Amino acid sequence: MKMMSYWLDTAKPFASAATGGPEGAVDVAVVGAGFTGLCAALALAKKGAKVLVLEADRVAGSASGRNGGMCNNGFAQDYGGMVERFGMERANLFYRAFDAGVDKVESIVAEEGIDCHFARVGKLKLAAKPEHFDKIIRSQELLARNVDPETRLVLPKDLPSEIGSDKFFGGMIYGKSANMHMGMYGQGLAEAVVRHGGTIFEHNPLMKMRRVAGGHELTTPHGTVKAAQVLLATGTSAYGPLGWFRRRIVPVGAYLIATEPLPVELLDRLTPRRRNTVDTRNFVSYFRTTPDNRILFGGRARFSGRSDPAADAKSGAILQRSMVNFFPELADARIDYCWGGMVDMTSDRLPRAGENDGVFYSMGYSGHGTHMATYMGGVMAEVLDGKAELNPWRDFDWPAIPGYFGKPWFLPFVGAYYKYKEMA
Repeated sequence: MKMMSYWLDTAKPFASAATGGPEGAVDVAVVGAGFTGLCAALALAKKGAKVLVLEADRVAGSASGRNGGMCNNGFAQDYGGMVERFGMERANLFYRAFDAGVDKVESIVAEEGIDCHFARVGKLKLAAKPEHFDKIIRSQELLARNVDPETRLVLPKDLPSEIGSDKFFGGMIYGKSANMHMGMYGQGLAEAVVRHGGTIFEHNPLMKMRRVAGGHELTTPHGTVKAAQVLLATGTSAYGPLGWFRRRIVPVGAYLIATEPLPVELLDRLTPRRRNTVDTRNFVSYFRTTPDNRILFGGRARFSGRSDPAADAKSGAILQRSMVNFFPELADARIDYCWGGMVDMTSDRLPRAGENDGVFYSMGYSGHGTHMATYMGGVMAEVLDGKAELNPWRDFDWPAIPGYFGKPWFLPFVGAYYKYKEMA
């Protein structure tokens, strides 16, 4: 069993990183080579800007290359609750931004010729309890009427056509959702940035940043560069002078396993439509198939603020038990990969993007980052060009979390609370 991301292990390494260290002056410095930073750099380079990307580790090596491989439209939150909070018009605006994110991934893949197995397979949301299906019925009716007619219910009697498990009580299909190979997508984005004139430095973490005449000076262990504008696309990065952001983002561990390649006839029984699948539990589980016929199974497993080999292995064992509970036929399936990563959660699970102290930022996607990061990368390229009105999150306050300074001491208590709710 490899203790590393399946996506990163099965994609070609990025071959066009700049050597040495950053120097001189650029129009825009992008901090972070995940999907937000790469898509912003790509859009800026296409505009003719001199753009440089600083990455502490490797291209797409953090959340962008360690996730569940899904591009799911729709909120993390209940649509009805979003309407109550924001009103119909704004709730629909936000919902359509997530739709646009999936569309943007698809268009970039086509325009740049990125071979990453992008496919509109749809998302299946499964009710873990009978009362959860009652809520799904109400939510789907609102969605279909007001913003997403491509959703539809899956009645309990029809579940065998969607999933080979008897653990669920109905569901809903989101027809616009897609999936892809995250490592290949990240590598393809990075190559596209360089192809259009951008520069990417791997293993160059931002260590210091200060305002200077005409912009900002950014220092890494290997060099210093001056940028007229800076975009932070760092998520939960532990590097650099990002204290203002660390008080507002909670890093929560997410963990995944991937089986050995499975017989097609077995997959046809377990997941006949090959959809992205997620359940309604607080300790959520999600799964999909991979291009080489594995089942990738992920979830929260535990409320933890860390990902390392010991934490990942402990969570992986929990995930394997959950997977076998759903699919007893997988009891003897070998687990080839086990890994974890950090999700950059905001207190309301909605993204934040804008400007703070002269520095632009976009982050906090809260587990819905693949397509929203892609979308917001392009949006922030326009925001840096003076078009702030294109940012759907521009009017959101982002107060610091009381008593929190970057170390999530409260996660075990949150986990205990949700475990109690799960058993209720």
